[in-house]
Amino acid sequence: MPFAAATVELFADLNGRVVLNTELMPWCASPMPGVERRMLDRCGAEVARATSIVRYAPGSHFERHVHGGGEEILVLEGTFSDELGDYPAGTYLRNPAGSSHAPFSAEGCTLLVKLQQMHPADQERVCLQTRHAPWLPGLVPGLEVMPLHGFGSEHVALVRWAPGTVFQPHRHLGGEEILVLSGVFQDEAGTYPTGSWLRNPPGSVHRPWSEPGCTIWVKTGHLPDVLAA
Repeated sequence: MPFAAATVELFADLNGRVVLNTELMPWCASPMPGVERRMLDRCGAEVARATSIVRYAPGSHFERHVHGGGEEILVLEGTFSDELGDYPAGTYLRNPAGSSHAPFSAEGCTLLVKLQQMHPADQERVCLQTRHAPWLPGLVPGLEVMPLHGFGSEHVALVRWAPGTVFQPHRHLGGEEILVLSGVFQDEAGTYPTGSWLRNPPGSVHRPWSEPGCTIWVKTGHLPDVLAA
């Protein structure tokens, strides 16, 4: 499949709920050889508001480019690199609006990437190796949280659920986005194995749990800002 040269609208209505199993999706070519992606949501042409799983083959690179609306990355596998350093699996990165880099991967890597979705006033660059960061107690027994970033109503964290953990019903006024990193996440609407990506719209309510246990990347409170952009 060719790269997105024309405008693409894929799950672009952020008021809609989306559930995808990313591990079952096809890989699509990008403008650079060796770099492929699974598009989760997208609104725009090659420069777009987008959420994707991106795969770099060993030795592949991307030309230097500017992120007008910022870039958020979680390294899922391998090692991602740019001129500022090497980022092994588990690294959480935020490159603010207006930043630029020339990324590459010597050994290959797989990433969660969000583009053009940062508030312009959020100018903090973040580089956090989550495999060495502490876990904090969650709001219910069996839940642990690792905060990654917060700005305004937006909060990003890793959340680890022990087997059998149940959370109370709650509403996400600013929406919620989840990537299941390991195990199985559940709520009254379904069961979501490793690789599942969920986007719950502003005002949505659910009561999540995990019978076998899981670890998720979760982002809340950000959709109103994106909708207003």
